[in-house]
Amino acid sequence: VLAGPCGVVLTLVFASASIQGPDLTSIRRNLMPVPESVRFRGTPLPIDRTFTVALRGPSGPASPRVHRAALRLLERLGRQTGIPVPIETSRDPDLATLLIEYFESVPGVQRAIEDESYTLEVDAAGAALRAPTSYGVLRGIETFLQLVEVAVPATAVTAVDRRSTIPDLEPEPEDFIVPGVEIRDVPRFPWRGLLIDPGRHFLSIDVMKRNLDAMAAVKLNVLHWHLSEDQGFRVESRIFPKLHELGSGGFYYTQDEIQDFVAYGRDRGIRVMPEFDMPGHATSWFVGYPELASAPGPYEIIKTWGIQDPSMDPTRDETYEFLEAFIAEMVTLFPDNYFHIGGDEVNGNQWNGNPDIQAFISEQGLEDNHGLQSFFNRRLQKILTKHGKKMVGWDEIMHPDLSPNIVVQSWRGPEMLAQGARLGFQGILSNGYYIDLMYPAEQHYAVDPLGDQTSMLTAEQRARILGGEATMWGEYVVDETIDSRIWPRTAAIAERFWSPAYVSEVDDMYRRLKTT
Repeated sequence: VLAGPCGVVLTLVFASASIQGPDLTSIRRNLMPVPESVRFRGTPLPIDRTFTVALRGPSGPASPRVHRAALRLLERLGRQTGIPVPIETSRDPDLATLLIEYFESVPGVQRAIEDESYTLEVDAAGAALRAPTSYGVLRGIETFLQLVEVAVPATAVTAVDRRSTIPDLEPEPEDFIVPGVEIRDVPRFPWRGLLIDPGRHFLSIDVMKRNLDAMAAVKLNVLHWHLSEDQGFRVESRIFPKLHELGSGGFYYTQDEIQDFVAYGRDRGIRVMPEFDMPGHATSWFVGYPELASAPGPYEIIKTWGIQDPSMDPTRDETYEFLEAFIAEMVTLFPDNYFHIGGDEVNGNQWNGNPDIQAFISEQGLEDNHGLQSFFNRRLQKILTKHGKKMVGWDEIMHPDLSPNIVVQSWRGPEMLAQGARLGFQGILSNGYYIDLMYPAEQHYAVDPLGDQTSMLTAEQRARILGGEATMWGEYVVDETIDSRIWPRTAAIAERFWSPAYVSEVDDMYRRLKTT
């Protein structure tokens, strides 16, 4: 029995899945991430053009979201097999090939911790996917589709006589099955994310949606959208239009596009969390509104990479008045409960060079620039709390003066994640998951949010570690190249976040990664 970070007790029924060698192929097939428990048994379910899906919700008909998920399942099954299955749900659960059933309604806004567990049972007579909530249904649908495989002909020939019987080896359109199986599944971590950065290089909304689909396929559930940088401000603001008019180079997302994108993610059980980097990495804010900066303008969009000097002025009330109005507008676009403020890599050069700011530090009894940034963060946290949001920031925001009701994202190392947990902060790990660095999948796969650095934490402290995020920084990617940078390696990271810790065999990971 293992106590997971969600407070859920997981029973490791099939611990034999950790055995080494070729037996893993039969135990896990091509599933990724590997479910918490899997047992293949019985006769497979044939997939043919009579395949149907029926839905049952907690009080009768399923929700529109589950219905749309079922239609996507049928459409994808048709593309995957070439079988023209009808793209409509059945009204008769007793006659359907696959029954999808869930038992609880969920709130309108997806929370950081939801019940995503499900069971899946398949035999020759049919399949049943059951879950406490619609989130479990969405995860179980992905598992079902991964199980679909070409049936092995009963009269399979050997390599010696293959040449003379090649036509017999070609599968007929109906020669697809789902093996008989019993699956009990629940994620190890509730926060399983991917950061995508259109702030440096703009990415089209179609590319972003395509990556939401890929995330859903491997059960990731947080899209961290890095929307402002020194190189660009990517969101339309109707209150402060010079943000996107002057700070984007003409490349930004309209508010209608954002609302559509957030809804697209929610349909797939993916939260969309915005990041607006402040007080540093903020040059694009200052192109239109130089009064926010700590040194006089004018400013222009920066077209090189690295840590830049421009930073917001934390000493002026006008800065917070601007941010309060801006955040009030943004929360209408992003319903997620979390709002990322960045907070990283503030080099302090503008603060050091401004006598008024240095005098403010002294007058307020702040120890240094880090204390000034903590002052900024405390005022920002009050604004976010007023608007019903929890603050998330990179590990530089950690300070004893901050309320523990924040999430710290660790990029400088797992020791920072452990330090935050000791201070009472919830945390997510990104160090080790920087996929823009082009490390091999096995290197990311070996990193665990609950690895060696957390071994000395108490159970209460370990429970504060919510999971992790892969990070796709945008210096060197555009629409045409980003997919090949993110995938397939991020599927291995997704498995680290979802599957039990004992699922760690590198060779088997690469075997399954080829088909994911």
